[in-house]
Amino acid sequence: MFAQMGLAQITEGDRVAEITEQRAANPELRAVAAELRGQWRTEGETLRGWLDDWARPHAADPSAGAHAGHGALHSLREEDFTGLGALAGPDLDRGAVALLLGNLHNAMETMRMEAASGSYPEAVDLAKRMTESRQKQIQRLLAMAAG
Repeated sequence: MFAQMGLAQITEGDRVAEITEQRAANPELRAVAAELRGQWRTEGETLRGWLDDWARPHAADPSAGAHAGHGALHSLREEDFTGLGALAGPDLDRGAVALLLGNLHNAMETMRMEAASGSYPEAVDLAKRMTESRQKQIQRLLAMAAG
């Protein structure tokens, strides 16, 4: 479940980060978006590889009951992406920070559950490393939101 939910969160986050990397006014925000995209590419390859090795689908079962004990699948709406794409300048920056923080919050929930109770040692290790790097990125984004 960690791999499937992680891929869904990476896909959503990358859509926001792509717009942000290309169009944000704040160079620090563009840098965070680029950093996230690079990490997500590597992490996504690892997660897809595990799922392929286990002959499991890349997408999680969308039914609500399938995620009992794993947290819910939190997702952005299509209008979140189109709305962000319609913004420019400081408005785009504020919107991007908000969407990235929401995405990272949801991912942290998934990563922390895996780190605390996962059964595959490599996934537990990856979740711990992802948690550490995301905490730093969240702090940077929170500083931008406060500024």
